[in-house]
Amino acid sequence: MKKIKIVLFALLAFISSKAQQPSSVEMADAFRENGKIYVVITVIAIIFTGIIAYLIYIDRKISKLEKKVK
Repeated sequence: MKKIKIVLFALLAFISSKAQQPSSVEMADAFRENGKIYVVITVIAIIFTGIIAYLIYIDRKISKLEKKVK
């Protein structure tokens, strides 16, 4: 669990440092103008949350199996 917190903190630090740079991507500008950027961000967040939840689930399963083997 500690490792996951460290990884999440590192990702957030990376994202916040990238967010401060000016954006010149035309597609992103168009999405922002139309308000669709929030849909894109929401879908990405849902996918990312699902992946993290799946990894936690797999980690718990592996931990249980390791305890059984010992």
